[in-house]
Amino acid sequence: MSDARGDTADFARLFLDDIPLLDTRAPGEFAHGAFPCATSLPLMSDEERAAVGTCYKQQGQDAAIRLGHELVSGATREARLQQWRDFAAAHPEGYLYCFRGGLRSQIVQQWLAEAGVDYPRITGGYKAMRRFLLDTLEDRVQSSEFILVAGATGSGKTRLIEALPRSVDLEGLAHHRGSAFGHLLEPQPSQIDFENALAIALLKLRAPGPIFLEDEGRLIGRLSLPETLRERMAAAPLLVLEYPLEDRIDVVLEDYIVDLGGRFAAAYGAEGPARHRERLLNDLYRTRKRLGGERYQHIAALMAAAFDQQEQQGDPSLHRAWIGRLLEDYYDPMYRYQLSQRDGERLCTGDRTRLHEFVLQELLHDTH
Repeated sequence: MSDARGDTADFARLFLDDIPLLDTRAPGEFAHGAFPCATSLPLMSDEERAAVGTCYKQQGQDAAIRLGHELVSGATREARLQQWRDFAAAHPEGYLYCFRGGLRSQIVQQWLAEAGVDYPRITGGYKAMRRFLLDTLEDRVQSSEFILVAGATGSGKTRLIEALPRSVDLEGLAHHRGSAFGHLLEPQPSQIDFENALAIALLKLRAPGPIFLEDEGRLIGRLSLPETLRERMAAAPLLVLEYPLEDRIDVVLEDYIVDLGGRFAAAYGAEGPARHRERLLNDLYRTRKRLGGERYQHIAALMAAAFDQQEQQGDPSLHRAWIGRLLEDYYDPMYRYQLSQRDGERLCTGDRTRLHEFVLQELLHDTH
């Protein structure tokens, strides 16, 4: 396989076009921070990289290179080379890289070339791409106009964000629903991965016009919003969703009982319902200090009874009781306080249909 493309430093195109990336760094490096379109196919394992690093410090570069070739040789070399060849064949438009665009990616590129595969690499490697995304994030945060979607828990803020053009789903990028009950089955990304994904999402919204974000606190699960973004959000204009309590209970029931329960069943089979129940009871336990002991015990009893009925009769409707109590006693007071701390102008208040129409007719009419 031949490739007329050369090595590249056009980082914007790589991220705008979702170009497949072959990451040759060690697995530990990849886990610490990577890019959405990258696949980890390392030249060396973590243990091999550590051994080469120690050799480099003690004996110098030449000795370290010799050790690296000894460790990645024979069947190990052939197996890894085959993985790179398979990736190149599946993604002919892709690029490879290491940490700085140096020796590791040069070796992988050379071995591929010797196998008849000319595959380009990224100048400057991971470090240069990460720097580009940090600069992009800072620039886009400072230069963009943000409008926040606010609303009490259960008002369907994420549903509106997903329906709006020029929106960024912060909770989607964070793999978390942004509340005490918000963690999903899959783990959250690393902080670096979250920042990279956010920078790419903002990079893709290059056309003029406001960018819509869900109103968030400092943390989404264990991930922190960039400080500069938090400062911009604190004074951003607001679209405020308002729904009666019963409608908000419907949304929470759909998200945390029906949808999340389905995810547990898909992941754990017969054990899914028990794990789902345990998860929500544990989540509720973390709210006990703010709720107070008596209210916590009452809501916990309502939740347990609802899961009992669901297990015995297949009817989830009893969950409405504890959801309503939790919204009124825990989430609503917190929401009212947080909304009072926002300085931004309230542009429109209403249900999702009303706000969606307002955005299209009043805020985006010149951009569509």
